[in-house]
Amino acid sequence: MNASRVLLVGDDPLSRAGVAALLAPEPVVQVAAQAGLEEVPGALAGAAVDVLCWDPGREEGSAGRLVEAAGGLPVLALLGAGAGSPGAGLLRAGVRALVERGSPGPALAAALHATAAGFAVLEPRDARAWLRAPAASADGPDALTPREAEVLALLAEGCSNKAIAARLGVSEHTAKFHVNAILGKLGAATRAEAIVLAARRGLVLL
Repeated sequence: MNASRVLLVGDDPLSRAGVAALLAPEPVVQVAAQAGLEEVPGALAGAAVDVLCWDPGREEGSAGRLVEAAGGLPVLALLGAGAGSPGAGLLRAGVRALVERGSPGPALAAALHATAAGFAVLEPRDARAWLRAPAASADGPDALTPREAEVLALLAEGCSNKAIAARLGVSEHTAKFHVNAILGKLGAATRAEAIVLAARRGLVLL
């Protein structure tokens, strides 16, 4: 099994060092580099990375900027255990996974490895909150077509538009059209949010 290469992101060097020490014994991940939020583009240019592990501290509002800087690489955010967790906002901004700050090393490593493989990862409490939310009807005017359901399943596997096109034997333009249609029907701003909303509605299994 190849280890997933991790970029640790956060403006507190001590916090980054603590996460690095936590992950050091775990064989499924390898810390490739560390960076502050503004240093991410340079760090990605200088190291091969599969997934970003971000400790936002009090900077949750920077999620969109980090996701953009990540250039398509998945982002896992570390959250506090308080009830005021900003998880929903982070998912809407494009963060792919939410794990409690202070989780054991094996659990964090497994979550990072899964995120790097294209899965969306949520803490049980966050997953339960999403699943309890009212779900839209799968048979209404905004129901997915059979082809859109196929595309959604591939999105849940972490496929890019190019990979979806190759799997379905369609053009990349057509794949992008279907992805945009799915986002619109689900009311999602990002692919990651679409996957979470679809899972909440029972349209895909994660």
